[in-house]
Amino acid sequence: MRTLGELLRRLRKDAGLTGKELAVRAGVAQPTISRIETGRLLPVPETVDRLVDALGLEAANRGELDALLVRLRDEVSRLKGGLAGREAANAARVRAARRVTSFQSAMIPALLQTAEYARLALAFGRDVDQDDVAKAAAVRVEVQAVLFESGRKFSFVLTEGAVRTWPGSPLLMRAQLDRLVQVSTLPHVSVGVVPWSVEAPGFPLHGFTIYDGSMSVVESLTGDLTLSESGEIVAHEECFEAFGNVAVYGDDLRNLLGRIGAEYQELATHLA
Repeated sequence: MRTLGELLRRLRKDAGLTGKELAVRAGVAQPTISRIETGRLLPVPETVDRLVDALGLEAANRGELDALLVRLRDEVSRLKGGLAGREAANAARVRAARRVTSFQSAMIPALLQTAEYARLALAFGRDVDQDDVAKAAAVRVEVQAVLFESGRKFSFVLTEGAVRTWPGSPLLMRAQLDRLVQVSTLPHVSVGVVPWSVEAPGFPLHGFTIYDGSMSVVESLTGDLTLSESGEIVAHEECFEAFGNVAVYGDDLRNLLGRIGAEYQELATHLA
């Protein structure tokens, strides 16, 4: 299923309208159209009605739009506010995507995190309510079920630094590495790690996740930065490809993770 932004862009282009022209016809601000199309805003019912009238939608297209909005709003409304609300919105974005591409240089991607790792990642650097963190972690782990759904494609590339950064305890990371090994065996999921033994193709300034090739989301401590300009998407796709070309996969990946896991076990014994 396409994202809401993709659907609105398609309907707008089918109508032969620019974002500015649609905004004028619908009587809404042009930035509102842009935010909806880039996944940063779920429109209220009044805005939807204006867009439907402005686009002259037929029943089939109106039904597709309404069904998608109902599903996305349900995800967000389940848990409002705080980290849990943010994770619910992220979960809606993930469930709407058919192709997810993620590069991370400092941490495990959210879709691959164990529950314990997720709780630490969500709480890091924030003054948060622990109940909120627990709910947010539960949402983050629950949405990982999409990894097992056919018809989707997931591609992950991490640096070795990401799997050697150990929040919590070495044994936590042993469990996290086991999770990576498990997911790497799924037929429609690609997991690669760039080992320290190879020269990096550049400086991994930050991680990002690309959804259906139409938007890239950069996670920060205070919120998510959503990028949708074609130049920004291309830059992230080129970065992913460059690091992906020097990553190890399959048995080589599992051998690397096995060696790192053994080192974590030794470290846990030493610290005991």
